[in-house]
Amino acid sequence: QVQLVESGGGLVQAGGSLRLSCAVSESIFKFNVMGWYRQAPGKQREMVAGITFGGSTNYEDSVKGRFTISRDSAKDTVYLQMNSLKPEDTAVYYCNVQGFQHAYWGQGTQVTVSS
Repeated sequence: QVQLVESGGGLVQAGGSLRLSCAVSESIFKFNVMGWYRQAPGKQREMVAGITFGGSTNYEDSVKGRFTISRDSAKDTVYLQMNSLKPEDTAVYYCNVQGFQHAYWGQGTQVTVSS
């Protein structure tokens, strides 16, 4: 069973930055896509950023230019650098990896942005 452990969430003022980390228990090159999702209270979970096996990235429109997804294959870790944070970025952030047959989720980490 693949395990994903997120860290780096917390409370930050608007305009601040956080970096989320997702440590994966297996080589990240086993997965086709790795990404970050978020879910705010009363809202559906949405994709924030994704990175493919080949290194292509994509972002949800509201975070383009502010968030950056990256990976470190030596550490089997996926990161989400979040800059210029806004109160509307407040949510639980989840790491996700997708293989050929299965997808796996982390437990989530809370990000709260105060105005």
